[in-house]
Amino acid sequence: MGTYLSRMAHLLYKRSVSLDYVRGLINYKLSCCVNALLQSFSATTELLDILNKWHPSDGIDKNNVPLQLKNTLEAMRDKSYPAPHKDFLNCLYRQAIQRFTQQDADEIFHIILSLSKKQIADAALAQEISSLYEIKVETQVGCLNCKFIQRMPNSLFSLPLAICERENSLESCINSFFQPQMLTDSEVVYCDKCEKKQPSTYVVKLVSLPPILCVHLKRFRNDEGFTRKLYDKVTFPETFSTAIFAAGQSENADCLKANEDYSLYAVVVHMGTIMSGHYTAFISSNQGWYYADDSCVQPVRNKTAYLLLYRKNCRNSSG
Repeated sequence: MGTYLSRMAHLLYKRSVSLDYVRGLINYKLSCCVNALLQSFSATTELLDILNKWHPSDGIDKNNVPLQLKNTLEAMRDKSYPAPHKDFLNCLYRQAIQRFTQQDADEIFHIILSLSKKQIADAALAQEISSLYEIKVETQVGCLNCKFIQRMPNSLFSLPLAICERENSLESCINSFFQPQMLTDSEVVYCDKCEKKQPSTYVVKLVSLPPILCVHLKRFRNDEGFTRKLYDKVTFPETFSTAIFAAGQSENADCLKANEDYSLYAVVVHMGTIMSGHYTAFISSNQGWYYADDSCVQPVRNKTAYLLLYRKNCRNSSG
């Protein structure tokens, strides 16, 4: 039975559309989540450019995540490999995720980037990987009694946007993320100046955006211990200006002064339910948009977006 399934997967791979960095990936042990993420990493050519600067020693541990990620992204460009990601999957199974288990794409996205940053020996390259995706924010907690504001810097690999149980737009989700919240009653926090807990405001402010911006549409909601999926529509543009973040900009923002643009180049999709789901990906190429569903790569179809990946557009300095 296993041999039959392997042959069928190989045939599907051979029949699928083959592009420079988009290709079919066999589903091993419920690996659709990692498969979809690998499609997005492969489309992020800047990531492989960084990894190709790294020359690990011959004696490096084969369970090194950035090593196997580098090998996989290179092998995905070589059509002679029917399963270029198998060693990478085994590497993740040994140290980060469980086999035969449904995974959350945003969580695995963070695990892969965090382990890559931690396990790459070159500190400068580790910082390059981090800077490629890192969103810098500042949380501000303001005491309503004395008006003292406590500021705390933070960084994220993806922007987590809650969606409402109605039709949403990317802009409306962004605006909601940066809306101030009131912390009262059981949520009061300690004020260093008042030296006691006080009602406060809590707000997140944006400091800087990375070259690759990952947006996480939070479709899974926990209500009183029960997790459910939100199927509500979220419209999002193929390109947008950083002016969309104006309302959430920090006073210390260092990269939002110029009106820059981002273009969508990859979408990770979650299909199905919370208990029985499946991940696929849309990938943009110079030949148009393609839909990657494990071993098959075909023209696009509409599904439920979960992760959106945007690339900052380079502008001519003389312009």
